[in-house]
Amino acid sequence: MPKFVFAYHGGGMPETPEEGARMMAAWNDWYAAMGEAVVDGGAPVGQSMTVSQGGVTGDGGANPLSGYTVVQADTIDAACEMANGCPMIADGSGTVEVAPVIDM
Repeated sequence: MPKFVFAYHGGGMPETPEEGARMMAAWNDWYAAMGEAVVDGGAPVGQSMTVSQGGVTGDGGANPLSGYTVVQADTIDAACEMANGCPMIADGSGTVEVAPVIDM
């Protein structure tokens, strides 16, 4: 079955322990709903460095990555449907890019 990367952009850190617990519950519920489709739960990521011919910058680029997940789905449309359930989509705090993993 094809695999897809969910690349997260946006979101943020919780401001209170209660908010953190709500956020974790939302993410856990979403992962549970996707079930065995989740191949690699991934993780949040820290501030990235951008490497280009012009050098290295620490600004994370135009649309910094905030985390990733790898799922399997029959089609990219099915993967996009799964991504639509992401808590960052639900609360409007971020976006999810969906890209197929190309077997080499």
